[in-house]
Amino acid sequence: MREDELAIHVLDHYAATYEDAEVDLEEPYDADGRRGLVDVYARLRTPERVDHVIELKGDAAVRRATGANEVLRQFRRAERYFYGDPRHAVRPKLSRVGPAVHFLLLFAPTPTCVHHVATHARLYESVGVHARIDNVPAVRKVAFLTGFDGDPADLRFVSINDEASFGSPAFRAAVPEQSRLAESLRGVDDDLIRFE
Repeated sequence: MREDELAIHVLDHYAATYEDAEVDLEEPYDADGRRGLVDVYARLRTPERVDHVIELKGDAAVRRATGANEVLRQFRRAERYFYGDPRHAVRPKLSRVGPAVHFLLLFAPTPTCVHHVATHARLYESVGVHARIDNVPAVRKVAFLTGFDGDPADLRFVSINDEASFGSPAFRAAVPEQSRLAESLRGVDDDLIRFE
């Protein structure tokens, strides 16, 4: 599965789920000469502004990567510099009740991506969930996308760096039974994925 396919599904999801979502693909940032792109940048009103900064990883990206460290470096670089660009500034609000920013590293539910994440599960699980951007609460999620074959509003992710670590009973319970992710998990070597 290619990243452009993932991006289309994510774009369709935001259009189907949020009335006033502003979604940009390949959003550039420039923070003091540190330039980059994030795959998807979504701005929601809930009623306060909530941003989703999304890195998508398909088969080609994980094959090209030298390992999880390279993928995580790119993800963390976006976190460090995206809001250093004044166009994306986010500010504290007294009325805010939840995180203002969600940093999402989302993998395709393919055997290639499942194998990559399984091989490097400890590194991906070590990504801390809670963060702050200029004193604004933020969260980080590393997850698999799922729900491609239904309504775009049904697109979901199964996180591995929160309460449900990769292979745990909670992780297995969160994976829809007839999904591409479930099929990919069944197709990967049993010695690599040791379900608890």
